[in-house]
Amino acid sequence: MSSPTVLRRRLGSELGKLRSSRDLSAKDVAAALGWSASKLSRIESGLVSLQERDAAKLLAHYGITSPEEVKQFLKLTRQSRQQGWWHAYGDALPDRLRAYVGFEADATKIATFQCEAVPGLLQTETYARHIIRATRPTESAEDTELKLALRMERQHILDRPSPPRIWAIIGEAAIRRPVGNELAMAEQLNHIATMAEQHPNITVQVLPFAAGAHSAMGSSFSILSFSDIPGSVVYSETISTKTYIEQQSEIDRHEDVFHRLMASSAQPEKSISWLRQVAEEYSK
Repeated sequence: MSSPTVLRRRLGSELGKLRSSRDLSAKDVAAALGWSASKLSRIESGLVSLQERDAAKLLAHYGITSPEEVKQFLKLTRQSRQQGWWHAYGDALPDRLRAYVGFEADATKIATFQCEAVPGLLQTETYARHIIRATRPTESAEDTELKLALRMERQHILDRPSPPRIWAIIGEAAIRRPVGNELAMAEQLNHIATMAEQHPNITVQVLPFAAGAHSAMGSSFSILSFSDIPGSVVYSETISTKTYIEQQSEIDRHEDVFHRLMASSAQPEKSISWLRQVAEEYSK
């Protein structure tokens, strides 16, 4: 069964289609129900859960009166409000990141570009601990370990019988900047290479400094695609913001950028050899 996050997105997508089919703007619907436009937008994007009473209001406003159709919508609403495994981590997982973990858990394809760090799904425990400590220097050791456990558990999607297709482009800065000691970096880079070699669903490319200026300067992002709901989601984050993009023109733009990065990066086999070589340099 899909995660609650993906079910919310499916529900929001269906409600958005109902609104569009009636030539209603989100602003007008929100005003008619006494909501803010941002509330309806977040519901249709699947970023927030929907109360059954609010779902009933929307259905009534859209003229959905068939008992069976109303029943199916409300059933989907209830399912979308169930908690995913990640809720057990409480405050270690901020609200805006909960949606991402849910999307990640149900994605069939994840294309990610990370210019500064190794993608979370490919991090070793030692590397991840140093990254968490560096980016959250004021947190307690207990909170650090809780976030670390969450990150490691997220990686279990790679062990499923039908794991997602991962295509990771990593900036050279991520493999040159030492995180932890030399042994930790050697272990991390060898781990990436091993994952790419042993898992046919994982492809890794390294974007070299020699590529010069590129189309994603100063940014990192992930494009998540699904088999059971239409469209993709683009996710990006900075120190203080986490952004989800679902506008098709912007998704197309990010996909174009990703393909340009692929063309500028070392090919997969060369990237694996390069990772092994840099790991050996760290080991000396």
